Amino acid sequence: MSAAEAIAPHITTTPRRVLIVLLGAIGDVVRALPLLGRIRRAWPDAHISWAVEPKSRPLLEGHPWLDQVIVYDRAHAPWTFIPFLNKIRAGRFDLVLDLQRHLKSGLASRISGARDRFGFSASNSKEFNHLFSNHQIPAQPNMRLKLLQYQAFGDALEIPPAPIEFGLAPSNQERDRARAMLAEAPRPILAIILGSSWPSRIYFPESTAAVIRDLTRSDKNSPALFPVLLGGPDETQFGADVMRELGAIPALNLAGRTSIRDLIAIFPECAVAFGPDSGPMHIAAAVGCPVVSLWGATAAERSAPWGFAEFAISGAIPCHPCYLRQCPIGRECMRRISPDEVSAALRRALALYGGSQ
Repeated sequence: MSAAEAIAPHITTTPRRVLIVLLGAIGDVVRALPLLGRIRRAWPDAHISWAVEPKSRPLLEGHPWLDQVIVYDRAHAPWTFIPFLNKIRAGRFDLVLDLQRHLKSGLASRISGARDRFGFSASNSKEFNHLFSNHQIPAQPNMRLKLLQYQAFGDALEIPPAPIEFGLAPSNQERDRARAMLAEAPRPILAIILGSSWPSRIYFPESTAAVIRDLTRSDKNSPALFPVLLGGPDETQFGADVMRELGAIPALNLAGRTSIRDLIAIFPECAVAFGPDSGPMHIAAAVGCPVVSLWGATAAERSAPWGFAEFAISGAIPCHPCYLRQCPIGRECMRRISPDEVSAALRRALALYGGSQ
């Protein structure tokens, strides 16, 4: 049997139809893509599907390693849950990997009827999720990088290791659109990731502007950078606040104007990026843009962007990490991350990775 055909001892035949269940967060889906690539390398002829919610769907549709995307429309739950489960059942999967570790994903795994259903151990799962799988991977240290926790599924399947790759690339049309959006932005570009799905993780407009002011000035080791603000519709006010703080300093504010697919094309045009723990942070790292990441409520030890953990900066406060979506003390952890520290890390990243974009 070749390495590509290797299968775990408790799987009697090479899977023909594989389902990955990871429904939610953009950053989680990005970090699971290397596992998808590893599975595709091991079983090149398998039909691989992924169950996901709409917000992360753009990462997966058209992905070269994936055959099918099954979407759960959470916004119209509970009415959409039974039709979603029916689609899972109709897939006739023989292997399911439940990376979500919640009740919903456990139900999807069990209803699939798959002979082999892999999930996290009881100590790493919630809402009795482990009861729906018939194979559990070894217990994972809570602060192990999530990307490596997902890779543990490949280890449990005993498929060969593979390079950590994400397979994210813009189409020619998406690349042209990004370059048109950035047409008036002189290179090299500093990408500013404004938002996060948790309010507790967001930096401050005045601190963000202070970092930008510093990086728009060159020094003996790094060039002046042109700032481009990136964020979704919820970050338009934050972007306006930063622009107001910047005053006469030229900047391009794209807050509210970009999609996930746009970001996949924009970040390769940027020399370096900074921002809080967020999906766009992981997208930037996945397409090779150096990222300085800012950490307060959550922990870099668990979630740092792949390849750029050395540029993670955490707020020095005893309650870090609290894992609270809303901070009761005004995001003091994020306030303790000084703009000077962020600027210095950005200049180190530029020195190490270059700023030729």
